[in-house]
Amino acid sequence: MSLFTLGSNARDRIDFLIWDEGATQEKAREAASGTDIDHDPTLTVYPADKPNGKAILMCPGGGYTHLALQHEGHDMAPWLNAQGITYAVLKYRMPHGDSSIPLKDAEQAMRIMRKHAAEWGVGPGKIGVMGASAGGHLASTLATHYSSKETRPDFQVLFYPVITMDPSYTHMGSHNYLLGENPGKEKEELFSNEKQVNAETPKAFIFLSADDGAVPPANGINYFNALNANKVPASLHVYPIGGHGWGFRDSFPYKRQWTGELEKWLREEI
Repeated sequence: MSLFTLGSNARDRIDFLIWDEGATQEKAREAASGTDIDHDPTLTVYPADKPNGKAILMCPGGGYTHLALQHEGHDMAPWLNAQGITYAVLKYRMPHGDSSIPLKDAEQAMRIMRKHAAEWGVGPGKIGVMGASAGGHLASTLATHYSSKETRPDFQVLFYPVITMDPSYTHMGSHNYLLGENPGKEKEELFSNEKQVNAETPKAFIFLSADDGAVPPANGINYFNALNANKVPASLHVYPIGGHGWGFRDSFPYKRQWTGELEKWLREEI
């Protein structure tokens, strides 16, 4: 990995090019196969001035075609830092039908978080993943498809997440850009994360709007049910209005409620 921007003190924003030379090599391979890498994957870390031992890796949404890096990413840094939480935003690559690409980036970001945990005042067992919309799918994919103890998040926080790849109630844009338009039922089931939950899946905080017209609420609700069935601690919050994609925006009518509820959960459950 390459650290390419470092502020004047240890608590300034830090940017990592997560694959360093490997990114260039992978870019060349993907170009040869006709896949556009879009951008080099980066991790922007905001270490807390007064760390409480906890850290969150954020995966912004964007339907696996782009990234909502501000209101579902960087805008949350001051709020989380004020709680003592070290916060990181992942600028992951778009899959273009290769479902392995975003997950590779998320796993590598978790490796970086764990490698630097001690210097940022982050304790073992307290590094979680957060995601919004399609980023919620990536976060829940990391939580259910992690390849090692090192890349397993210790908890997950999901904003109005895409969870399933079942065509009957997925977000079809996310489905098509992640898997391709005709991936087959086996691949759809593999990335329907409600079907991949087991007793080792990390605890979860899920919140969404009942009137979400983009990602059916059944995505988050069925994921909660799967966690509950496997006796994984989970908290589900459904707000009556608000639609989709609110992130940290003040225009969401229940912002005070969700921020307060999440603060309490992070303080008492993590």
